[in-house]
Amino acid sequence: MNKKIKTLLIGGNIWYFGEGMFGPLFAVFADKVGGNILDITWAWATYLIVSGVLVIFVGALADKVSKEKLMLAGYGLNAAFTFCYVLVQSPFHLFLVQGGLGVAAALAVPTWNALYDMSQKDKTKKAYTWGLATGQFQIITGVAIVIGGLIVSNFSFTALFLTMGIIQVIAMIYQLRILKLV
Repeated sequence: MNKKIKTLLIGGNIWYFGEGMFGPLFAVFADKVGGNILDITWAWATYLIVSGVLVIFVGALADKVSKEKLMLAGYGLNAAFTFCYVLVQSPFHLFLVQGGLGVAAALAVPTWNALYDMSQKDKTKKAYTWGLATGQFQIITGVAIVIGGLIVSNFSFTALFLTMGIIQVIAMIYQLRILKLV
């Protein structure tokens, strides 16, 4: 496995660990800040629609500029908006954070995917290499969900969001190595 693939995988695993800690706790948190079923639905839809629309534009933009820098910007923005969860006090605030996280995902996800795909030297093992990434991310997220639940049940959502944000900053710092490998 080459250094670029390894860097992307490890950085991605760290990021998914931080991101995955929230998982199903999102609904509990939304309820805690006064959200109802429709607010939770709208907040999640906001994330998906914003990221879905912007992914198309970022994908086109990334073919013309530095994919590495766009990915790193997405990682940094994601960490910043994760810290913003601490400030959420109403469903409207939650919509804003979800929209920001949608922008971050639009910057990070297609560029990560493009970099990962372009870094595969052995084209006969593409399915394995993608399986490795997908499988690791799912395993890491599964473990992270349990740890996130333990943090919230033993401490608070604030402790969870600070932990998540710090882990995402670490992922971004780790991914900075990708700039040396260009």
